[in-house]
Amino acid sequence: MRNRAAKTAAAMSTTTATAPQPAKKRTSPGQFLREVRGEARKITWTTRRETWITSVMVAIMVVLASAYFFGVDLVISWAVSLFLKLANAG
Repeated sequence: MRNRAAKTAAAMSTTTATAPQPAKKRTSPGQFLREVRGEARKITWTTRRETWITSVMVAIMVVLASAYFFGVDLVISWAVSLFLKLANAG
């Protein structure tokens, strides 16, 4: 296992050390804006209905999570107060 790891490390260090870094091509502002516009056209926007359904589902999950944590908090606080009462009684 060590031998394989050593070979891998050696192979990676030689490839990164000897591989020349290609020069970065500069992009003009006009070309950049054309590329941004082209990428923006690929965006699939959600419909009003999809947005509404997702928002309602998020609200439901928030209510459920808050009810769960409220219940857990009640149980833990009850257990701690019971433990403290028993500790003070003895």
